[in-house]
Amino acid sequence: MLVAALLLAPPVAAQVGFTTPEGWTLTSKGAVTLVAPPEPDTRIAIVEVGAAADATDAAAKAWALYRPEAKRKMLVATPGAAKDGWDERVSLAYETAPNERAVVAALALRKGAAWTVMIADGSEPTFEKRGAAASLIQSSLRPAGYVKESFAGKTANRMTPERVKALTDFVAQGMAELGVPGAGIAVIENGRVIYAGGLGVRELGKPGPVTADTRFMIASNTKGMSTLLLSMLADQGRLRWDQPVTQLYPAFRLGDDRTTKAVLVQHLVCACTGLPRKDMEWILNTRRDTPASDTFKQLAATQPTSGFGELFQYNNLMASAAGYVGGMLAFPRLEMGVAYDRAMQARIFRPLGMTATGFSMAQALAAEHAAPHGTGLDGKVAVLPQDFNYSIHPARPAGAAWSTARDMANYVRLELSKGLLPDGRRLVSEANLLKRRARGVSAGEGRWYGMGLQEDVVADVSLIHHGGSMFGYKSDWVAIPAANVGAVLLMNGEEGRPLLRPFMRRLLEILYDGRPEAAADVRAAAAAFKAQLAAERARWTVPAAPEHLALLASAYDSPELGRLSISRNGAEASATFVTGRAGRLASRRNDDGSISFATYDPVILGLELVAAGSSGKPDLILRDAQHEYRFRPAP
Repeated sequence: MLVAALLLAPPVAAQVGFTTPEGWTLTSKGAVTLVAPPEPDTRIAIVEVGAAADATDAAAKAWALYRPEAKRKMLVATPGAAKDGWDERVSLAYETAPNERAVVAALALRKGAAWTVMIADGSEPTFEKRGAAASLIQSSLRPAGYVKESFAGKTANRMTPERVKALTDFVAQGMAELGVPGAGIAVIENGRVIYAGGLGVRELGKPGPVTADTRFMIASNTKGMSTLLLSMLADQGRLRWDQPVTQLYPAFRLGDDRTTKAVLVQHLVCACTGLPRKDMEWILNTRRDTPASDTFKQLAATQPTSGFGELFQYNNLMASAAGYVGGMLAFPRLEMGVAYDRAMQARIFRPLGMTATGFSMAQALAAEHAAPHGTGLDGKVAVLPQDFNYSIHPARPAGAAWSTARDMANYVRLELSKGLLPDGRRLVSEANLLKRRARGVSAGEGRWYGMGLQEDVVADVSLIHHGGSMFGYKSDWVAIPAANVGAVLLMNGEEGRPLLRPFMRRLLEILYDGRPEAAADVRAAAAAFKAQLAAERARWTVPAAPEHLALLASAYDSPELGRLSISRNGAEASATFVTGRAGRLASRRNDDGSISFATYDPVILGLELVAAGSSGKPDLILRDAQHEYRFRPAP
């Protein structure tokens, strides 16, 4: 990777530095430097504007220098926290039509009187595929003279009761700002769980408090536990990390034969095989009785969109396959879903004392549990139905576990002890536990993805962690080996995501007396969410306009996503997928003349369907970043 420096246009004589990702090209002309991936449809422009009245003015001047012919309407400008040497940071979003499949955004940064503007201008599939590289450019863009914070060589403070309270107070404040009803928290230090408790309520409108034993969906935090199972099987000689997956499960197939042959066990959870994220099919077209084998059926129909080992591309189905392969090796005579469940209970949850952790939705909902919550287009927080959270069960090694703050603390303690149980017995070898942390593909500046785990280096301190996200649940855990400290945060609010990284940052601030940045990050994220929600609300007719609803058929079918039903209730219409009801529909006419429908209830807020076709009842197009799905009117 190349560290580039831009010579600023007069009268400013400083430089701005950033990192150019491997394989990207860099060209400069005057105040504009273009950074481009191998795909010809995408560019990132770094524009040295100099003086400007404000961020909006700076962005307008940047566009005039970069692409004066572009006439994009700005939707919203949202301030961010001042940090990384910048005195002011403002993100700007621009109008695009859904059929463009375009990403158009800007980040205006001010140091003193001079503005630098980063413009992202390109295709949605490319930005999704190369998101880690784009993040590297943005996160490494800093003004001249900036000195990065470093905790190298510092001895961490002890997590005294006062410091634990500083952490929980930070979470409580963040919850209030973001609209998160409840959180489970744990702190581990020197092999002991020194705090396990809860904040807020399990469900809005009810008094039940969150405790250390309240169950939450932990979503993708399941992945690291699944790879822990593989580590134990490696200890027993049941598999090798460098063994082709087809030797262990001959039926394993990917959409590309060459990729299939190249996939080793370690690649199942490396996010590096070139397979893109492909979640719509299991989210929208999974029944509660869908078998575990459906994971392998969907993988066989998934095509890579980048070279093997080239890019970070997160794929839940691959992680699901990893867990099921492990379960089949542990209990080869059982159905693969049953085998995985039994292996996880016998090999991991039971030895770690994780008595409240498992994959049964029914058991979790019958016990003390946190209800999921989300914010609708009206800005109100509401309890969500669990319909869509059932969808991950057939792919449960990737993210279907329920757990508690107390149980998760036991897991993090094992990570910190490098495989030792509290009584000194070894559960898994240090070598195979640490193999999961080996740096794989880059996920951004100072970030690498291993095997179901991620490493972030912040201020020269290594953090091992992984996040989790299902509908109405957000979580993360972190282990800081240098301090022998770990922490857990489980939340029951869809808007909890902006609290996850600041939670880790705040823990570092407490441990090393770091710059107080975390609280400002959360405040800025909360304000940005409200501004973006208001701007989005202004774009839509709620409920959908009658003339738009008249276009819709009562039912649609998609080969990949199944049946979509449209139901009417007076002036309102709702969309229901196989998995469950997505919500009521809003509508709008786009700049290109097309008609879009979007769900505005908080279950899947903003799921967009675009009408396609000019005669009869139109088809409906649903897209994720790299795939397009077509619903045709049912006969």
